[in-house]
Amino acid sequence: MSSHRFHPTILRAYDIRGVFEDTLTVDDAFAIGLSFITIQRARGLGTEVAVGRDGRLSSPALSAALVDGLVAGGATVTDIGCGPTPMLYFAAHELACGGAIQVTGSHNPPTHNGFKMVMGGLSFFGDDIQELGGVSADGPALVDGGTVTPYAIEDAYVDRLAAGARATGLSVVWDCGNGASGPVTEKLVARLDGTHKVLFPEIDGTFPNHHPNPVDPETLDILRAEVKAAGADLGIGFDGDGDRIGIVDSSGRQVPGDLLTAFLAKDVATRHPGAPILLDVKSSEAALQLIEDAGAASGIWKTGHSHMKKRMKELQSPLAGEMSGHIFIADRYLGFDDAIYAAARVITQMVTGGKSIAAFMDSLPEQHATPELRIDCPDEVKFGAMAKISDHVLANHDAADVNTIDGVRVRSGSGWWLIRASNTEAALVARAEAGNRAALDTLLGDIETTLAAAGLDWRRP
Repeated sequence: MSSHRFHPTILRAYDIRGVFEDTLTVDDAFAIGLSFITIQRARGLGTEVAVGRDGRLSSPALSAALVDGLVAGGATVTDIGCGPTPMLYFAAHELACGGAIQVTGSHNPPTHNGFKMVMGGLSFFGDDIQELGGVSADGPALVDGGTVTPYAIEDAYVDRLAAGARATGLSVVWDCGNGASGPVTEKLVARLDGTHKVLFPEIDGTFPNHHPNPVDPETLDILRAEVKAAGADLGIGFDGDGDRIGIVDSSGRQVPGDLLTAFLAKDVATRHPGAPILLDVKSSEAALQLIEDAGAASGIWKTGHSHMKKRMKELQSPLAGEMSGHIFIADRYLGFDDAIYAAARVITQMVTGGKSIAAFMDSLPEQHATPELRIDCPDEVKFGAMAKISDHVLANHDAADVNTIDGVRVRSGSGWWLIRASNTEAALVARAEAGNRAALDTLLGDIETTLAAAGLDWRRP
């Protein structure tokens, strides 16, 4: 094959993402497949690759081109068809494939799409993705003998999700948001006791009912209203490819991913006392303390599903979670981010532990924290801006109060604040938390001043 070069914006830190027929094309998909299997073979990981796709309108074409590229490189492809990303991860594990690729745009707008990849049981990201770009530019060789076989794994996946799950006495509303989790969720719910209502299970890549991002409070408005109307115990929402979860309790409160992880830690820590349970750098100090109170060792790590899964394996962590709703459960499961499985664990814990997610939220001290604050910043500018921000922070704060593992997280006064570069959007992300509202406003002023030092004009909400 001749050399193929990708648009410079699509080779991201965690995966590959772009705008279909603009920065991301079917030719790119073919090149990704051919380059991926070239690397997999070179690493001695065989030729087996599992492929899945979400329900976006562009996913069938991109998946077909991806498979063509894999086959052209000699891959033995198992095509599991349309379904959530965690079903692809499950297939890779069950079938012992050397590699796996999901075509998905995750929670991004309908015009976007991309690829999440696994090789040798580990996320294929960061330097791996840069290597793939280099291999593609060099023009990898075509190899005879590639094949593709369709494989139905959905029922086996649902069996695994349902194993041990309980919902006795609960009323639950599920919002699939017309994403790829719909059919799997309907099959799972049919296996559960309790009372259930499933919203928008039909896969529709135009996302006609709401944007597929369960962390955005507006995305949860319909779910919140349905929970109230039904008098339900909780509502559960999924993103476009089913690897991120959003929860509202019976009072309509959104449960952030860090606190949801802390809730699960109350159960997981009983089987893994003292084990490290991880949160991402955007997470609350309150959630870290709750994990410690549960008998585990809390830790902070880089935001991003790929970073978190790698760190979990390094530390043998049984549980990790992110503010964004990626929840990773290695206790009694496989350690990858599976929102549908996380949902099953939450409702099961409510039944077996006798404490609802609402009662858990009621038990928490009042928080004075912002949601994720998005600061528009072009992709070609944001990392340079972060370098200026880091320099400014280190020059104006005690180094002992600064964590630079992912952006800058600063302890200040009665709280903390964070600025980091989004690896999935053209934006910086900020967050702050304090012991009272006045202190929170002071921290927001610190963020404003720091952004201004990097030449960014932003005003606190």
